Amino acid sequence: MLQIQAGHGAACIRSHEIVDGSIDGTPVFPPPEIPPGAIADVPRDQRDSVLVVEDLTKGFPLTKGALLKRRIGTVHAVRGVSFDIRAGETLAIVGESGCGKTTTLLSIMDLARDAGGRIEFQGIDLSAANRSVVRGLRRRLQIVFQDPMGALDPRFTAGEIISEPIRAFGLAPTREIDARVADLMDLVGLDPAHVERFPGAFSGGQRQRIGIARALASDPSLLVLDEPVSALDVSIQAGVINLLERIQHQLGLSYLFVSHDLSVVRHLADRVAVMYLGRFVEYGGVDEVFGRPTHPYTEALLSAVPIPEPDVERSRRRILLSGELPSPTEQQTGCPFASRCPLKPTLSHEQQHRCTTVSPALEGIGGGTDHSHACLHR
Repeated sequence: MLQIQAGHGAACIRSHEIVDGSIDGTPVFPPPEIPPGAIADVPRDQRDSVLVVEDLTKGFPLTKGALLKRRIGTVHAVRGVSFDIRAGETLAIVGESGCGKTTTLLSIMDLARDAGGRIEFQGIDLSAANRSVVRGLRRRLQIVFQDPMGALDPRFTAGEIISEPIRAFGLAPTREIDARVADLMDLVGLDPAHVERFPGAFSGGQRQRIGIARALASDPSLLVLDEPVSALDVSIQAGVINLLERIQHQLGLSYLFVSHDLSVVRHLADRVAVMYLGRFVEYGGVDEVFGRPTHPYTEALLSAVPIPEPDVERSRRRILLSGELPSPTEQQTGCPFASRCPLKPTLSHEQQHRCTTVSPALEGIGGGTDHSHACLHR
């Protein structure tokens, strides 16, 4: 056991080099390699839009009665959400459970057939596209689920799972499918020799890699990631996150990413949207939103992120939200965050009245960025 410092030891002959951050002149945690000419080198405003969402709205009927169901209301899961994703870009949607993040993803995966608003995917307005066009686009939009075991059919081998999209869309001759599957397994860090194994023979991280390989099999341009690492151990999470970064740079993919882990979001995302009760309350570049949050809800979320420095962690101020979360069955007339807002005690009676009667829209903050928030007093 080598002594690193008082009370801290490690059984590794490289311990001191790891602490210094370099082994034989090579960084211990090197940044992802970006190939020359990659889309990441192109300014955002010069990239093509992969996905454009305008005023997306999704509700679910609230019924009563076991046999003769009577509609008594509507659960307003998503309320007028708009955003766009450019080529090679990652947009993360964050917020507490029940805010509408996953409903947004699933509405997009369903190509908004039962939702209001407008979706444009790869320059095609889906509301005006016929069935054959939509089918051709569907292979370009794939999803990676949160639970890798629940997302894989335990009766299929890894090879059968990965090759299913290739066969379904007719993307390769039968004689070439095995080689394509082997290439995909190698791309995601799996041994192609294990192609005949069933999902139960793999670890959780390996199963998630199978899910990623299956999503990549149809040659997508956009991957929807529904908390892809939340079910994994921390060390395994790092490997999967690094894999997602690498294949994004290598293949020029775009990601729509949902996570509760704000540390993962800050590492992986380019842009972030903060969602509350079905609406975006803050939106912008990840460094701007994390470094200069302007909505009180964003500040509350970020105050809960642990900092790996004990002295700083003990002295920092945490923002605890009070009040009840409004019901998604109610039509909000004012700011949906008004009942829980930590700014409320500092506002005048007139300002509080305005919060409960005026619904704030996303407005730009200025300063030459597209950072925006939905707050009447910031």
